[in-house]
Amino acid sequence: MPPMLETVERIEPARLEEVPEAISDVVAELSAATAKLGHALNPQTAANLAGLVRIMNTYYSNLIEGHNTRPRDIARALDGNFDNDKQRRNLQIEAAAHVRVQSEIDSMARENRLGEPASVDFILWLHREFYRDAAPEMLCIRGNGSEFTMQPGTWRSSTEHDVSVGRHQPPSSDRITAFMTYFADRYRFERFGKAARIIAIPAAHHRFNYIHPFPDGNGRVSRLMSHAMAHLGGIGAHGLWSVSRGLARGLTGPGDYKRMMDHADMPRQGDLDGRGNLSQRALSEFILWFLRVCLDQVTFMGSLFEIETLAQRLRGFVERSEQLKPQAARLLEEALIRGQFDRGDVPRITGLPERTARRVFNDVVATGLLASETPKGPVSLRFPMDTLDVLFPRLFPEI
Repeated sequence: MPPMLETVERIEPARLEEVPEAISDVVAELSAATAKLGHALNPQTAANLAGLVRIMNTYYSNLIEGHNTRPRDIARALDGNFDNDKQRRNLQIEAAAHVRVQSEIDSMARENRLGEPASVDFILWLHREFYRDAAPEMLCIRGNGSEFTMQPGTWRSSTEHDVSVGRHQPPSSDRITAFMTYFADRYRFERFGKAARIIAIPAAHHRFNYIHPFPDGNGRVSRLMSHAMAHLGGIGAHGLWSVSRGLARGLTGPGDYKRMMDHADMPRQGDLDGRGNLSQRALSEFILWFLRVCLDQVTFMGSLFEIETLAQRLRGFVERSEQLKPQAARLLEEALIRGQFDRGDVPRITGLPERTARRVFNDVVATGLLASETPKGPVSLRFPMDTLDVLFPRLFPEI
């Protein structure tokens, strides 16, 4: 590779020198939409819904990689129930790892202990944690006539690990440390305002994959990094939306993501196309596309989680059920609005005598729609897989 392409400035422009009006507009819309989504629900209900979103995010992130692991299989893996078939089992392990890492990111954000998402330490942690429980064969990397075992949380480190991604040739392995140090500095959120942080998310997403620092797992790490950046950028909305669904579906079709990533690889096109190695115009177009994808997903999730329509769908679920009495809907709506309620409140909520109310309550618990952390603790609303076709239509293409 020519020496000029091995300098860390190869990823420039890392950010936009001037922000087009179209990008500023979508940043404002996205900020407003995520603020509304983040405050639409009771925090307890939102936290339980975030668990569902993590499964959705994992499903679509895996789909981008060509791995179609059904949401039901992901949920089974989270319960420790793995398939006997080795290939499907490995896909379940991979999916469970994604959910686990994203859950930790959400916890870090909620507890104000989320550090710099573009830092070297954080990115290495993402990769190491994602592959923590991987079977040996999942770490075996084959290509270019060679085979080696990948070490989780370690950059590409020798010439055997050099890769090509389509037409793109990432930096050589022995330059990865320098590139990622430079990357971490260029995308350090500490010195950015809110709008600059939001605009940096898609730019960092592309430039990370352009560097391609790991032998494998770069796509997943970049999407988890973007998820963490959304939290720190103030648009995380308590984990109630996922960029992976948008990237997998695109704005015009599933091929959008690959096409736009390739487009942002474009070299500078003359003196009017910025001052870096890569095209500033192409980066600007990628940022606008990515942020519109984010806005599309926030809008979609907002329509699903809007409290009045969700209450209607809960009532509809009860009406369709052969096991649930009509008064069960009152329990579900109480949990939706209040976040949780004590078991002793069941007769008051249902308006039924205690023994009858207890039977209605137990029937709802049996569906999995109400649950508690302890056997006698307060109950909150949950969202089992077999309820999603009614409660959240169009969330997944299939359950």
